[in-house]
Amino acid sequence: MGAFTMGEKKQIGVITRYFHKIGVAAIMLDDTLSVGNKISIEGATTSFEMTVRSMQMDMKVIESGTKGQEIAIKVPDRVREKDIVYLIE
Repeated sequence: MGAFTMGEKKQIGVITRYFHKIGVAAIMLDDTLSVGNKISIEGATTSFEMTVRSMQMDMKVIESGTKGQEIAIKVPDRVREKDIVYLIE
């Protein structure tokens, strides 16, 4: 059996900023994140799952981001700085 089972979560980043007017979160990545991945964002008052529909870095549309990059994604609900982003395997 592999390291991950269905629905296993792996921390891949942390929220660095939230732009409430446009519903966009900036995430500093600890690992790779790609469009189409399912993620969970969790914090003291945050808890939801979503599928990444699009992603930007430096105002350019990208398909994936890697460790050390700060990327931006549209989120359906408010998030806060230091909320943890998990990849749902």
